[in-house]
Amino acid sequence: MIKFDAVNKRFPNGTTAVHDLTLEMPEGGITVLVGSSGCGKTTTLRMINRMVDPTSGTIRLGGRDVLEQDAAELRRGIGYVIQQSGLFPHRTVLDNIATVPLLLGWGRKKARARAAELLETVGLTAEAGKRYPHQLSGGQQQRVGVARALAADPPVLLMDEPFGAVDPVVRTQLQDELIRLQRELNKTIAFVTHDIDEAVRLGDRIAVFRTGGHLVQCAAPAELLARPADDFVADFLGAERELKLLSLTTLAEVPLQRATTVREDAPTPPPGPEPRLVVSARNEPLGWLDPYDTDAAPGAPLTPVRPLRDTDSLLAALNESIASPSGLIARVDADGVLTGVTSREAIHEHAGRRHQEAARAAVSLAEAAPLAPLSETPGGAV
Repeated sequence: MIKFDAVNKRFPNGTTAVHDLTLEMPEGGITVLVGSSGCGKTTTLRMINRMVDPTSGTIRLGGRDVLEQDAAELRRGIGYVIQQSGLFPHRTVLDNIATVPLLLGWGRKKARARAAELLETVGLTAEAGKRYPHQLSGGQQQRVGVARALAADPPVLLMDEPFGAVDPVVRTQLQDELIRLQRELNKTIAFVTHDIDEAVRLGDRIAVFRTGGHLVQCAAPAELLARPADDFVADFLGAERELKLLSLTTLAEVPLQRATTVREDAPTPPPGPEPRLVVSARNEPLGWLDPYDTDAAPGAPLTPVRPLRDTDSLLAALNESIASPSGLIARVDADGVLTGVTSREAIHEHAGRRHQEAARAAVSLAEAAPLAPLSETPGGAV
């Protein structure tokens, strides 16, 4: 666990970057620090590995005060990923990843073997290990940065806007990769971002800062979205926070219904009242038949379908149901085989129930532990 107790950071020019911060980052979870530029989130992160020392207060890592530890030794036991990857341009990818193990005294053979293992872990080929950073795409460089941070298997990982410099598609892929890695590795991660959507997607807990280094609220994403502490948090979350709440809920509990299907190699049937889904020989969804096309011939163009799995969110399901001509979404198992369809109405009904449940849970939590000043409730709101 990482624990901040009444921590302040004032710079010599009089700027207060962090003000009276009391916060706990649970072991094995992702705590995301969010806020606008200049709110102190990066300074908070950098105080954990003593790249910046606090002016007052105590920061404990695994129960030990970080100021009582040698700074260089402390940093070698903490993974650190920054926005621009920070790779050494004159070293190969493999040697970049092996940097910290070599500093810790590992033999070169062992360090390079660990680096090669991590290439696969972060989704890169062995061939990439022979290249230099400038020969990789931005997304690949960020994967190498994550691999280097994990090389010595540190229990703590600090990530400072690690995906901020890549395009939205690559960013989503890197977020997926981090979620997958965290399921496998169970690290204690402090993650800085200014993007609330990224925070909601990745965080087990989200800490919202405002200018001047004040922590306004720290809570699980669902609680934060259902019950923001004040207008500042509500404005920061945005007008679409109810939709963001739906992104936290999966399709798993939404009922399935039988799909009316047509095999792709079968004659096109006459139009009928039910939406018909064309499937492959393996029963994989291929597209919707246009129910209004009375002259449809075999091989006629299909309306595209984007199948969803139980792990996909209600928000993704709502978006797909709007795009679907039938208002139905096709659902598949892990192998891409059709399991059934779900109607837009069923999705809306479940989404409404989920929102009511979140609101009730937030009210119950408020009654059990009302919002209080940080000095009274560690990790709470000011």
